Amino acid sequence: MKQQSKTILNLRPRERLYEQGEANLSTQELLAILLRTGSKKQPVMQLSLEVMNHFEDFYFLKTASIEELMKIKGIGKVKAIELRAAIEFGARVAQASQIKHGQIKSAEDVEKLVGIELRSLQQEHLMVLFLNTKNEIIKKETVFVGGLNSAVAHPREVFRAAIRYASARIFVCHNHPSGNPSPSKADIIFTKKLAASGQIIGIELLDHVIIASSGYYSMKESGVI
Repeated sequence: MKQQSKTILNLRPRERLYEQGEANLSTQELLAILLRTGSKKQPVMQLSLEVMNHFEDFYFLKTASIEELMKIKGIGKVKAIELRAAIEFGARVAQASQIKHGQIKSAEDVEKLVGIELRSLQQEHLMVLFLNTKNEIIKKETVFVGGLNSAVAHPREVFRAAIRYASARIFVCHNHPSGNPSPSKADIIFTKKLAASGQIIGIELLDHVIIASSGYYSMKESGVI
């Protein structure tokens, strides 16, 4: 165990980020990854420390021009340009906000939103609407294509995506190309598994809506969940 810990500690910044995640890296290590290489006289970790020591705080690094960066020993024009690009890219990412795709609260809302799309399909598609705490749609994604049997559909695929999108709740819907929205036994079993899994994970399944040419069926309204 001691030998394994020592190996992890001796990993280079890129390897450490891959193994342990960016949050576990020091600022010096993150900067070293951006710089990529050092100079002839100093390794990249030493160069990243030089850059950090050159500025009083991050604000001055953030506003530093290419010319000012080039005054640091070991920082040439290319590295200065790359640093400016990285700083600007980080600023734009920080300003980004999550795109919302409307708000839904009921099976009727789901039908109005995706009904036309799902009715036009000739094969069953399971679509998930991922919601935030305000029931705003933050992502819409087709998770399965094919009948909802145990060989194809599994709750883990739904909730893996839900966790990835930091969802608070989900609406699940799928189409019946036959035209009859009534659920099959497999549909009901799958829905109950979804609801149970959601309770364990802490991501609520608000409803599973089946859409067909003759109308829609709500598992919630029908008392299945």
